[in-house]
Amino acid sequence: MQTLLFVAELIIAVALIGFVLLQRSEGGALGMGGGGGGMGGLFTARGAADTLTRTTAVLAFLFFVTCIALNLLALHGRNETSILDSASATGIPAKPAPAPAPLPIGPTVPKPQ
Repeated sequence: MQTLLFVAELIIAVALIGFVLLQRSEGGALGMGGGGGGMGGLFTARGAADTLTRTTAVLAFLFFVTCIALNLLALHGRNETSILDSASATGIPAKPAPAPAPLPIGPTVPKPQ
């Protein structure tokens, strides 16, 4: 089941990237979809943009749904424990050990004998 969802997510991701790249930018310089003459009269400029936008929205929704489904499948059957519970069960002391005595500050000079 996870493999099937993973393959579907990869296909959706590649299609989503493709449809985002096909869309016309704000300046109109990039993007290949939406041109009146290049589409052969099948779509108007507005119709092609609406179709690309809807397709992108549907693919984005499917991408998020497959991500959530993969996450739920990965968490299914997991032993949920807290790290606080495991620390007290292993016998780690609750209080830290006392700090060692401070070291002398500065260089030490040997005393004459």
